[in-house]
Amino acid sequence: MAAPSSSAAANIMLAISEKKTNSVDLYRPLRNYVAFHYSEREAQNLEDDLQTLKQLRSDVERHSDPSLPARRDLLQSYYKSLCLVETRFPISSDPDHVNALTFVWFDAFKPKQKASQQNIHLEKASVLFNLGAVYSQIGLSYDRNTVDGRRQASHAFIAAAGSFAFLRDNASLKASVGSSTTVDLSVECAGMLEKLMLAQAQECVFENTIAKGSTPGVCAKISRQVGIYYEEALAALNVAPLSQHFDKSWIVHVQLKAALFYAEACYRYGLELHDKEEIAEEIARLRSAVNVLTEAKKSSKGAAAQILDAIGKLEANINRNLERAVKENDRVYLMRVPSPSSLPPLPAFSMVKSMVMNEMLDASKEKMFASLVPDNSAKALSRYTEMVDDVIRTQAEKLQQASELTRVRLKEMELPESILALEGNFTLPTSLKEDVEAVQISGGPAGLEAELQQLKDLRRVNQELLVQTEELLQKEAREDSQFRSQFGTKWTRPQSSTLTKNLQDRLNRFAGNLKQAAESDGRIERSVREHSSLMSILDARPIESALPSLARPIMSFDQNEDAIVGSLKQSLRQLETLGAQRAGLEDMLKEMKRKDDILPKLMTSTGSYDDLFKKEIAKYDHICEEIAQNIEAQEQLLLQIQAQNDEFSVIFNLEDYKASREKAYKQIEAAIAKFREIKDNINEGLKFYVTLQDAITNVKQQSNDFVMTRNIQCREMIEDVQRQVAGLSFQDNKNTGVFNSNYPSVGSQNQRSNTQTDPPRPQTPYYQQQPVEQPPIPTYGHHPPPPYGSPAQHHQPPPPYHIPPSSTAPYPPAQVHHQPPPNHEYGQPAYPGWRGPYYNAQAQQPGSVPRPPYTIPSPYPPPHQSGYYKQQ
Repeated sequence: MAAPSSSAAANIMLAISEKKTNSVDLYRPLRNYVAFHYSEREAQNLEDDLQTLKQLRSDVERHSDPSLPARRDLLQSYYKSLCLVETRFPISSDPDHVNALTFVWFDAFKPKQKASQQNIHLEKASVLFNLGAVYSQIGLSYDRNTVDGRRQASHAFIAAAGSFAFLRDNASLKASVGSSTTVDLSVECAGMLEKLMLAQAQECVFENTIAKGSTPGVCAKISRQVGIYYEEALAALNVAPLSQHFDKSWIVHVQLKAALFYAEACYRYGLELHDKEEIAEEIARLRSAVNVLTEAKKSSKGAAAQILDAIGKLEANINRNLERAVKENDRVYLMRVPSPSSLPPLPAFSMVKSMVMNEMLDASKEKMFASLVPDNSAKALSRYTEMVDDVIRTQAEKLQQASELTRVRLKEMELPESILALEGNFTLPTSLKEDVEAVQISGGPAGLEAELQQLKDLRRVNQELLVQTEELLQKEAREDSQFRSQFGTKWTRPQSSTLTKNLQDRLNRFAGNLKQAAESDGRIERSVREHSSLMSILDARPIESALPSLARPIMSFDQNEDAIVGSLKQSLRQLETLGAQRAGLEDMLKEMKRKDDILPKLMTSTGSYDDLFKKEIAKYDHICEEIAQNIEAQEQLLLQIQAQNDEFSVIFNLEDYKASREKAYKQIEAAIAKFREIKDNINEGLKFYVTLQDAITNVKQQSNDFVMTRNIQCREMIEDVQRQVAGLSFQDNKNTGVFNSNYPSVGSQNQRSNTQTDPPRPQTPYYQQQPVEQPPIPTYGHHPPPPYGSPAQHHQPPPPYHIPPSSTAPYPPAQVHHQPPPNHEYGQPAYPGWRGPYYNAQAQQPGSVPRPPYTIPSPYPPPHQSGYYKQQ
């Protein structure tokens, strides 16, 4: 059965005490240095920065603020300030340096031991140590009996581990140089403290995992990692220089914690094994845990009572489960129990890692002493930077030339394309593949039939509209003729043919348009049929399936094709590896330059700058040698690949394959060109039919308006004739004479040109095409109709689809006085804007095309506002 965490009672953790120091005055020595090497004015300008630095050092010495977070922030600010001091003030015993400063720091674990150095490295390392110590104290200050408290404590211990890791990697070695040093700042001690803080952070995570009720398997992994961290810390404590430096209670504490969490992991893992009925391994794990706890208790003198109590409780739980498992195995399972030494290590999982402190301790954005840069150091640094840039530039050019040489040589040999073609993975050139994909996305050749059907449907809709409009006008003309026969000379209004001449002319032109468009549609259909076999290659998916493949030879004498291909592929992989190495080498050069900050060395150097430069620039030599070796290896490999490819080309008849492949490319290009040509023709036709439909719809609307108005006038004239027959007054007869003088002619200029008509009601275009916006619409005109005795009285309208034979264009010539409209005109070829082999009727001259018929509005007022029979 599972029990609460035994380590909960052992929640005893360690915090690190800060190092102590002696007072030191930073202000006076640094100010004197600035005044002597720069100027008194510069020293005055830096007065605020010097006072700030002095105050920071004083606060570090005195613990002025007892708050741990405030102490943490103080140490971070002071460390950044020290980084800025290091780059501007050479502190050493040299007469030309700041030689009046001596830093003294005492060992944190052996306070009687101290280190005294005339350099800033001891000061920086000690501040970093104290920062880690303060973080550990912050972690210990949280209430670890709550979930949130343990979470906050874990974060603080992680930060402490990061501080000690930063100390180990950046300051310990520098601070340990010389005879005066302390063990607490050594690399070994900093590493041990990092592991100890990680162990305590992982321990907090383990307690929270238990509190959440996680599975025994998860708890076992996290507990085992706690034990591993403690074991690593214990290993460092048991060897020099730490073995004789720490109090015995430290070693006992860490040793018991390591044993406790190993046993805890065995106990939790045993619970999972019991659920899986793996009783034999459970028994072995529990026995191993008992042995470890028993061994640890032998050296528990001086340990905290809470830890010993936790060990006792855990041991009782383990023994209880062990006794139960042994009984079950003896009675039921009868498994052979393996020895603990034969068991694999327990699985572990780390939930914590040291915090990265680089950004937190980065002083590059600090403004302190920003104006102070030694002139000789700045010049020397600039000179060294130029030397580094020259090295990197030279090597980068070599790398670039090597990569370009590889690219060109492989392109000449058509590698690795030929290998890919042999494996069936060949692809088209990028531009050609993009063109094919565009064709396939648009529907491909298989989709042209549907678009041709759209053309047919739109042509049929336009034809139907045209017939409906013609029938409408013919019906009105028949009715007018009937009444004219019935009433004779009393029927005085103009004939319909006189008034609808313009409408009939437009309908004839539309009919001619449709006839010519139908011929163009036929040419498109024939083109699709004639070139379907050519374009069928574009329907292949993927398109590469239509390409010729590079096949193995039918007959082979030595059967060495596979060996040749294998060796060539291996050489290409080696070449690719060399290319990746070159990229990595270039990145290494740039990264090395980024980290190459020799300013502190320049500012503390007492010898020749040339000697320093020679020493520092040598850091790049090993990378330069690797680059030279890489390029040499590539040259040898390219020669080998050339020989292998020559043999490959002969065996697989590569020249014939190239010829057939180029032929396939040309076929695809020709198919794309033909498809685009047909597609453009179809699109032009669709646009034409949609625009023509709008125009016919407008003329149909005008015809409806005309018929409606004629019907109203017909009724009024019938009433007038009936009144005459009934013997009405001559004055009434006189008033009715306005028919001959006021009736307008359809298509002529109207004096009431500003009269607005009802907005047209265009039919919805086929396939939901948007209607073209039409320009302003002129009225029918103002010329009165010719008298009945004139030749116009007997004029007959032309046939509905009559096209004047004298014109080469699909439309008759326009009237001279009409102005060309700003938009599309129906006097152009059947498909507007067409310049291809279809729909290529001759274009008319500018100014000769008629105004589109659908731009002419109805001159007739609404029925309730008839202006033809007004009383005088």
